[in-house]
Amino acid sequence: MTDSDLMFRPATELAGMVRSGEISSRELVETSLARIGELNPQLNAFVQVDGERALAVAEEIKSGDERPFAGVPIAIKNNRPVTGCRLTIGCSLMADYVADYDHNITRRLKDAGFVIVGTTTLPEYGILPVSEARLFGPTRNPWDLDRTPGGSSGGAAAAVASGMVPVAHGNDGGGSIRIPAACCGLVGLKPARGRISPAPELGDSSLGIDGVLTRTVADTAAILDVLAGYEPGDATWAPPPPEPFALASTREPGKLRIAATTLPPVAGAVVDPICAQAVADASELLRSLGHEVQEVDPPWQIEGISELFGGVFSIHIALQVVYSGMLAGRGVGGISEDDMEPMSWAIYSMTQSLNALQGMGMEIQLQAYTRRLVAFLQPYDALLTPALAERPLPIGTLDTAAPDPMSTFTRSGLFTPFTPVFNASGQPGISLPLYEGPDGLPLGVQLVGRPAGEAGLLALASQLEVAAPWADRRAPVS
Repeated sequence: MTDSDLMFRPATELAGMVRSGEISSRELVETSLARIGELNPQLNAFVQVDGERALAVAEEIKSGDERPFAGVPIAIKNNRPVTGCRLTIGCSLMADYVADYDHNITRRLKDAGFVIVGTTTLPEYGILPVSEARLFGPTRNPWDLDRTPGGSSGGAAAAVASGMVPVAHGNDGGGSIRIPAACCGLVGLKPARGRISPAPELGDSSLGIDGVLTRTVADTAAILDVLAGYEPGDATWAPPPPEPFALASTREPGKLRIAATTLPPVAGAVVDPICAQAVADASELLRSLGHEVQEVDPPWQIEGISELFGGVFSIHIALQVVYSGMLAGRGVGGISEDDMEPMSWAIYSMTQSLNALQGMGMEIQLQAYTRRLVAFLQPYDALLTPALAERPLPIGTLDTAAPDPMSTFTRSGLFTPFTPVFNASGQPGISLPLYEGPDGLPLGVQLVGRPAGEAGLLALASQLEVAAPWADRRAPVS
């Protein structure tokens, strides 16, 4: 086993090696930092590398440490505070802001023994499904340097797919874990709404939730056990599972009834035949495993629904803009057009014409829409869709400085029509890299579970991973 092989081993396995004394945490962290130094100039996945502090933390971790991930390197997406590190959210307003506290996610990962080696890139305010913030420049896909690794957790996905870290933190407000997982050949779970606390800043979140990008379902399940759970002051939270997710993921799922569709929720979106074929192939694989698969057309191509989601999503973005202005010492009134990319400014400006009742009304309309969708899916144990409607986009396809910047926002939805609806419904969804396209790029599908149903979804995903293994595939850059 060479040093470079280490970062492609499952995080659970690496933790076991540290625990047994087979390898030291310092060796793992040194390997990770060396890989970052070698590959990041090509990929631009990291905002900040915190090598000195990571090595100091690693030095204190000894064999026998019983924490579940003691000694394993990890990276944090640069929209969650890490004490002593820059927190930018991808925006110029916060380019030099340094966090003085840890987010709930950061604290839980540290408490589990993970060693944070740095923070990863994202688009400005996490808006787009590509990672090309003006502040950082484009992040590139390890499978094809001319294409995007996806977004908004694009830096995290590029870091894991290239073997700079074995796993990385991400979050998902419209597909931002599942999209880069599909672009980079990784496992990406969006947990159910309320499963992971957004503490300490928020009491709950109607769209966004944190998670990780990994190579294996087992790592995803085990880290979900670390991240899941109530924090004091949470306004809402998902019901605790009857057993750990890591254990649930090893269960046989039994014979399931699965719906499958290639009908995009966004009218006007065109599904690449390769992406549609992945669903057809996955359907046959599921049938071969004993499941019943039924093709359906969900009732989701409703006039105005894309605009409705876009409005609710835009309000969430506007709140981030206000938050960044406060942290930057500008307040609300001190934010100007020069402080952000044209698309971000257009979104922020649009929300200024809404009053509080209109904003709340859009949330209620979106809830009513998703209630109908969840009711439609009630007879099924899972839903199978394409992860993406297109192959990973060439760098520069989505231009936030286009003459009509909102057209870029609209165009992004044609690339990723299958993911945002499940942020709105709150159901768990997972992107699995079951296939490889004829273009040599990863080809993923999305499976969506019942509300608060991560356990069954992970069990099904594990069964598929055994039937069609993917973890040994390596991107050319790696």
